[in-house]
Amino acid sequence: MTAPFALAYVGLGSNLGDRAATLRAAAEELRAGAAPQTELLRCSPVFETRPLGPSLHPFLNAVVELRTRLAPEALLAELLALEARHGRTRRERWEARTLDLDLLVMTTDGRPLRVASERLVLPHPELSRRDFVLAPLAALRPDLRPDGSATTAELLAALPAESRTILAHGAAPLC
Repeated sequence: MTAPFALAYVGLGSNLGDRAATLRAAAEELRAGAAPQTELLRCSPVFETRPLGPSLHPFLNAVVELRTRLAPEALLAELLALEARHGRTRRERWEARTLDLDLLVMTTDGRPLRVASERLVLPHPELSRRDFVLAPLAALRPDLRPDGSATTAELLAALPAESRTILAHGAAPLC
């Protein structure tokens, strides 16, 4: 039996090297089938954000919407492989990175999938506190209810000023 399609929302970030080129390349690789049984549907605009933690370099962030038949952990494995192909190393939390891909939310039939494993938690546990993923996610799907309650637009509006990191955003979508 074929697995049903799910919609997956993936946060892309980069704060090393040619950040914009890296994000575009990652989106193009997803469009070209970097993850099997997965199709890139849409991309958000790109947002420039100040980094969290000790990194000194600002990030570029965006979100892509994928349609996939992969299970959440299988999709995560494909995303981690894509990061590695772009030179991502994972040594410590909050480090600067060439490419960061975070699986934020997956839905089937409009309902969010809930996953709690050693490797993956869905919806992403930090989603409601991070404007650098909420803003691009809301640009794509302001009506999406990542945890089944508040929409992305409502979560973004409720974020306190001291938690905001966005420095600038572009009008054109990443892809």
